[in-house]
Amino acid sequence: MLSTLQAGFTVSQNVPLTASGSMTELRPSPIEARTKIVATVGPACSSVEKLTELVRAGVDIFRINAAHGKTSDFESTLNKIKEVRQRTGFHVGVLLDLAGPKIRLGTLVQDPLEVEVGRVLKFVRGEKVQAADELCSNYQRLVDEVQVGDRIMLADGTITLQAIDKNKDHVTCRVMTAGTIRSRQGINLPGVALSVSAMRPEDVENAIWGARNEIDFISLSFVRSAQDVYSLKNLLSSLDSQALVIAKIEKREALDRLEQIVEAADGVMVARGDLGVEIDVAETPVAQKRIIAVCREKLKPVIVATQMLESMHHNRRPTRAEASDVANAILDGADACMLSGETAIGEYPVEAVETMNRIMLFTEQLLKDQPYSGRAKAFDRVHPITSAVTHNAANIAESIGAKLVVVASRTGGTAWVKSKQRNFIPTLGVSNSEITLRRMCLFWGIMPLTVQNIDNPAQLIEEVGRWGRERGILAPGDHVVFVTGTGVMDHSHNLLVVHQVPADG
Repeated sequence: MLSTLQAGFTVSQNVPLTASGSMTELRPSPIEARTKIVATVGPACSSVEKLTELVRAGVDIFRINAAHGKTSDFESTLNKIKEVRQRTGFHVGVLLDLAGPKIRLGTLVQDPLEVEVGRVLKFVRGEKVQAADELCSNYQRLVDEVQVGDRIMLADGTITLQAIDKNKDHVTCRVMTAGTIRSRQGINLPGVALSVSAMRPEDVENAIWGARNEIDFISLSFVRSAQDVYSLKNLLSSLDSQALVIAKIEKREALDRLEQIVEAADGVMVARGDLGVEIDVAETPVAQKRIIAVCREKLKPVIVATQMLESMHHNRRPTRAEASDVANAILDGADACMLSGETAIGEYPVEAVETMNRIMLFTEQLLKDQPYSGRAKAFDRVHPITSAVTHNAANIAESIGAKLVVVASRTGGTAWVKSKQRNFIPTLGVSNSEITLRRMCLFWGIMPLTVQNIDNPAQLIEEVGRWGRERGILAPGDHVVFVTGTGVMDHSHNLLVVHQVPADG
C-alpha cells in the first residue's frame, strides 16, 4: 500500500507514517491527500495536543462554529490554533462559520414532548408558551409568513408539521411525522418566503471579530441571493479583511440562484444538513453534483459538509455507505470535505481524520487516469498571461515526468488557478505571506510552503531544491517546473522554468 501512496517518491526512512500513509511530522508532504480536510473544533479536540494530532493526521483547515460560543471562546480557540502552527510548522487555515438566521423553537412547557401523527399543535407569537400543545419560535414573523398548506420541519427534518389553519395570533398545525420535540430544536420552513436578514446582529459582531483577527475564511449560512454574499464582502472590505467568503448552500432559493451566488462568492459549501431538509432528501445527491459542477466551471473551491463520517461519533470505523459518500464527493470534484460532530464531539476525532485521509488517498488514484485537458480559463483574480503559463506548466510537467510543480504567489491567485487543473504532479504553493499560505489550505492539491525569496528565480530554485533534498523528495536528475515572474510585467507570472536537480546538490 505504501508504495502506491508514495506515487514514485522516495521518502526518507526516519519520517514516521500513520496507518493512513500520511506523514505525522513533516507537512506539507507529497504523499498526503490532494483533497483538503476541514475539521470542526469542539470539546473533543479543544486541547493544543489534540489539535496538533489532527493536523498531523491531515487536517488543513479548522472550523470554528459561531453557533456555539462567544467571541471570547473563539479567541481562546484561535490562540490554540496559532500554537499548533508553531508546533507543526504547518500553515493550517481557520474557517469561521457564521450561524446565520437559524430559526429555533423556544422553551416548551413539556420538555421533551412526544407527538403522534394527527396531533394538533399551535405556533403562537412571542417567546413564551402557556400550554403543552403550544410552540413558539425565536423568529417573530413566523406566524405572519407561514401559510396554510406550508410544511414546518423540526429536529433536522425528522418531524413534519403541516399548517392547516391560521389567524393573526397563531398557526394551527397537524403532525404528519411522529417524533420527539425538544426546546431550542431547529426549525426549517421549506418553500416559505422568509423576510429574515441573512446576517443577524450576532453574525455581524462575529464577522467583525473574524476580520480583526485575520481569520482566513468566513462562511455565511442560509444564503438566498448573491446580495447576501456581497453584504458580507462589503463588511469585510470596510475592515480591510482579506478573508475569503464561503457561501453555504442550504436553501431552495440558493439552488434557484446558484450561478449568481457562486459567481459572487469566493467559495461554496454544500451544507447538506439543512439542505436535505429544505429540499426533498432524494434530491440532495443530485443537488450536490450540480453545485460542485457549477463551482468547477467558475473556478471556485467547494467544500462538501455534514454527516460524512457520522457513525464515527461512537465507532472507530465508518459505514461502507459513508466511505462511498466521501469517495463520490471527491470523484465529483470537491476541493475539500468537512467533519463536523465527528471531530467536535465525537469519541474518535483523530481516527475520523485519518480515515477520511485514507479514503481520499485511495479514491484519488482513480483521478490519476483522468488527466486534465482543456484550455486555460479566464479568471479575474490573475493576469491572463498567468493563467496561460500556469496551464501549460502542468502540461509540460506531465510530459517530462517532473517530480514537482512550484507556483510562486503573493496573493494565492496563481495557486488557485493551478488547483483547478486537477493535475496530479505534487504542487508547492510558495509565498512569503502567512495569509496567502493559509489561504492555499483550501486549494486542491496545493501544498503551502514558506519561501522568502519568491521574487528572485535563482534563490527560489535554490530554496525549493534544498527543501526537496532534505525531505528525500528530490534526487539528482529530477525535474522541477517553476512558475514565477520576471518582474518585467506587473501582476503577472510570465516565467516558466524547468530545473534539473544537479548531482552536486
